Amino acid sequence: MSNKKPSLDVAVIGAGFAGLYMLHKLRAMGFRTRVFEAADDVGGTWYWNRYPGARCDVESMQYSYSFSEDLQQEWTWTERFATQPEILRYINHVADRFGLRSDIQFKTRIDAARFDEGGSFWRLTTGGGESIDASYCIMATGCLSNARIPDLRGLADFRGAIFHTGSWPHEGVDFAGKRVGVIGTGSSGIQVIPEMAKQAKHLYVFQRTPNFTVPARNAPLTQSEVANWKGNYAEHRRFAREATRSGTIYDFAKTSALLASEEERAHEYSARWKKGGANFMHAFNDLLTDERANDTAAEFVRERIREIVKDPTLAEALSPRDYPIFTKRICVDTDYYETFNRPNVSLINLRKTPIETIVENGARTAESLIELDAIIFATGFDAITGALDAIDISGREGKQLREKWRSGPRSYLGLMSAGFPNLFTVTGPGSPSVLSNVIVSIEQHVDWIADCLEHLRSRNLAFIEPTVSAEDRWVEHVNEVANSTLYPRAASWYMGANIPGKARVFMPYIGVDKYRQICRDVVSAGYDGFILAPNASSLQPSMTNPLQIETNFD
Repeated sequence: MSNKKPSLDVAVIGAGFAGLYMLHKLRAMGFRTRVFEAADDVGGTWYWNRYPGARCDVESMQYSYSFSEDLQQEWTWTERFATQPEILRYINHVADRFGLRSDIQFKTRIDAARFDEGGSFWRLTTGGGESIDASYCIMATGCLSNARIPDLRGLADFRGAIFHTGSWPHEGVDFAGKRVGVIGTGSSGIQVIPEMAKQAKHLYVFQRTPNFTVPARNAPLTQSEVANWKGNYAEHRRFAREATRSGTIYDFAKTSALLASEEERAHEYSARWKKGGANFMHAFNDLLTDERANDTAAEFVRERIREIVKDPTLAEALSPRDYPIFTKRICVDTDYYETFNRPNVSLINLRKTPIETIVENGARTAESLIELDAIIFATGFDAITGALDAIDISGREGKQLREKWRSGPRSYLGLMSAGFPNLFTVTGPGSPSVLSNVIVSIEQHVDWIADCLEHLRSRNLAFIEPTVSAEDRWVEHVNEVANSTLYPRAASWYMGANIPGKARVFMPYIGVDKYRQICRDVVSAGYDGFILAPNASSLQPSMTNPLQIETNFD
């Protein structure tokens, strides 16, 4: 066994919201910590996603850190839904305010992370061949950070410009006078399409599956709105964390859609449509659990599409009918449906006329050649697991994480995976992550990990790893909760359905409030389900924590 001491206590991968807070927290605790970031600056997803129209779908007064009251009071958001540039300014402000850049190594992509069983540490290898050793490795790689371009025949032959919304040129792009194709109508597509329509000579929207989207009704924040939040931040944050499923405050309904009259439902849906934002999905309390209730909300949105889009055939093509509303991430838009009334916008329905091949001057569908000067892929990400799979992560006995997860990700609490000691994932699969205000979930995970490392340090323990049985119980519980809802009914990226060959497994956990309590109970029971050990040789697959009391997840 090597006596070499790792150069770092903790290596953190990623300098987005999760990595910055993790660094701030651990550095204050005296842990030798360094962050490794592939980009040349902070920001994570908000560094890369600079496409026109990029905007957060969580209201800005809630989409922010809560760990510092001074930070909450000094920063003032300008709009109800913040744009990408404003969010990136906020992240840079945080990095500068807390002096974080000195412990971040930019332009450094981590290609591999291997647990050295002889030395009992994690060895990271960068794209440039540098090796970094750390006792603990924390993956703050983000859930939506591995951009995906589909494998279209002939794409290499295209002579025009190719872009992806998740990796947008920082200098911006001028599309004036251009024939532009946007492939994909998920959240990023729904945001970029209205902006492209204003610039392009002609815009072709290639749609395979229509998405439900509700109007944002974005507007500048008033002084009274800002003052209300800043004056009551502590209570707002407590309520969001402990009493909501998403970590976000909405107008939560207490009644069933099926118990309301048709007139009452119409009134409630109309009021929420007028107010704007994802608040619409909380109009009644059974919209995600009862298909008949869900149908009432879906039909309301389809009626709005028929009202807005002048061409009835086009309106029908834009109306989703093969999955329940809200089972894919509900999109929030500004003039999306209105955009299809413009004379310079055409919808290409890929279900009727699929793309056969990309050619040097455009896209050939089953019906015709569509000449293009530029193609924008709004095709999303290999979500939740993609950024982790992109790194060659090997645990005990050389077992690869991507191989373990080939049939679907397996973790305990979305925080750790059996066989990979001292490796933590922030907002990993099996945690609320993408089904929540992600900053709320990030802060909870960062605090949990920091408390765990302090617990180990104070007791002269060096290693932690979940048991296989705890992991199995958690995966089963995550699936049970998902199957009690309508979520699995949709072929969504929550299920990995957008990635060819990826296992169809519902990946996030539903319920911030319940999840937080389970995590607290696990700690109170002596880190139930985890092996805590003074040395790596004590980490055996069959061991159980001697303090283990089986936590009730139900």
